[in-house]
Amino acid sequence: MSNFVSRRSSPLMVLLISLAGLTIPCPPLLADAARDVQAETILRRADAIRFPQTGFTTNVTITTRTTAGNDQIFKYRILSQGNDKTLVITTDPPTDRGQIMLMSGRDLWVYMPSISQPIRLPLSQRLTGQVANGDLARANFAGDYTPKILRSEAIGDQNYYVLELTAVDHSVTYHRVLYWVNRQDLRPYKAEFYTLSGHLIKSCVYQDFIPMAGKVRPARLVMTDAMHNQEQSILEYDNLRVGELPDKYFTKDYLKKLQ
Repeated sequence: MSNFVSRRSSPLMVLLISLAGLTIPCPPLLADAARDVQAETILRRADAIRFPQTGFTTNVTITTRTTAGNDQIFKYRILSQGNDKTLVITTDPPTDRGQIMLMSGRDLWVYMPSISQPIRLPLSQRLTGQVANGDLARANFAGDYTPKILRSEAIGDQNYYVLELTAVDHSVTYHRVLYWVNRQDLRPYKAEFYTLSGHLIKSCVYQDFIPMAGKVRPARLVMTDAMHNQEQSILEYDNLRVGELPDKYFTKDYLKKLQ
């Protein structure tokens, strides 16, 4: 075999033999590239479990629990066209009904009936409780973060990939995310969100996996403040439906017509 490789094989054949697990060592740069591709694949497949990657609509109820014991409940209707176009319509409480957030690319605007023109907002700004604007408007990680596999970790009887997600620029919701994904089925398990200075902001656990829109998806997310464990926001999703939506919905000029 060694004579055949040395005398007759092209560089591409040598590379393929190396990747097949034979005795020719794999170059370190190629190994790093393969791990990057693996990390991106894991991230995209976990995203596809969380939400459909095409057009969809869903309802979400956010219950925020505070140390004072006062629960706050907000309800939203979400219309999404992939990961780049999203409408978040407030349906409850009545005092906030009619407020609409529009995300196009990484630009985010909010429309309020009392103001004539939409106002631009950052994705990182807090929406309610532990939930940022970007947590609803731009829920998928792929495209916003560069993933890297840090390690594998056993929790109970399950094994997880631990991915480090680094923001592609300053416009995304979080600077850095640690993300646990089940090695067997690639379901998201939990995430930790960090600031630019490395400060842990909050954690999120994905729960209640049930069939929704053709896949088994997490119907419940629990976000917990890193400094105050009793400060939590619980996101509960229902009525998830897949279907393409008109492009005109995702324009600033159309927001008033969605009231």
